[in-house]
Amino acid sequence: MEHIGAAQQLQCPKERGHGHQDGRDADHQRAPAGPSAGSRLDHPGRRPALLDELEQARHELARLTGLTGGSLLLGTLPTAGVHLLPPPLSAFRRAHPDVTLSVADYDPPTGVTAVAAGEVDLALTHAHHPAEPTPVPSSVRPEPVLTGELVLVTAPGHALSGVTSLLPPAEPAGQPLISVAPRHPARREIEALPARSGATPALLVPTPGYTVVCAPASAGLGVAVVPKMVARTAATPVGMRLMEAGRLHRTTSVAYRPDEPAPAADAFRALLRGAFGRPGR
Repeated sequence: MEHIGAAQQLQCPKERGHGHQDGRDADHQRAPAGPSAGSRLDHPGRRPALLDELEQARHELARLTGLTGGSLLLGTLPTAGVHLLPPPLSAFRRAHPDVTLSVADYDPPTGVTAVAAGEVDLALTHAHHPAEPTPVPSSVRPEPVLTGELVLVTAPGHALSGVTSLLPPAEPAGQPLISVAPRHPARREIEALPARSGATPALLVPTPGYTVVCAPASAGLGVAVVPKMVARTAATPVGMRLMEAGRLHRTTSVAYRPDEPAPAADAFRALLRGAFGRPGR
């Protein structure tokens, strides 16, 4: 109030007199300002302009956060690209339409190597359990996104998948085994479990192409161990059974470079956490 009083004292008498004399006219001139401001949203001709202003504000906010223009380069293993990537990818496109998106296939652990080399900004990769941990470059950090079970798949109606109890490790003894990438570091221990129980290799699939695996299992050529998400969405019908004690599982992670500012990559990682319920790390 002291500042207002001082400002009024600085007015010359002529100005103060003029203000009193024209006060009623000035109030009359200002009166329509309230209603017109309040009715802007209701005026049909004003709506497109308001939408333009909101769009400009959105672009300005995106520019300030570094998400106008530019690109986001994503690497993904094939199963994650099919089963996990589409929802966060769609959400990112809606939120940041000005960012160019690029997605490339990388079988683990090559996606992590691509992140370290700067070929991609992020890479979805995985680790099987049990398995020997794969070394990660010091410039890269894997952030867990989702842990999924591995299951035994069979032909529909097979005796091993006809019950709901967990499958003991020794029960596949004598079954023909569809061996998936037995020399791949991530699959070596997984493939060894049914083999140790007495399952006999009947078909070798040298690469971890789970779609190729489910089809011969469905046709009765043998049993195989695959991620549960793959078995549930297989193109051909398969029987499915969880392994005992949850010994077999797979953790999907997103690899990124923590020491580099990357607003687009950070935004996408946040969407992954939101989609699959993992806290930020």
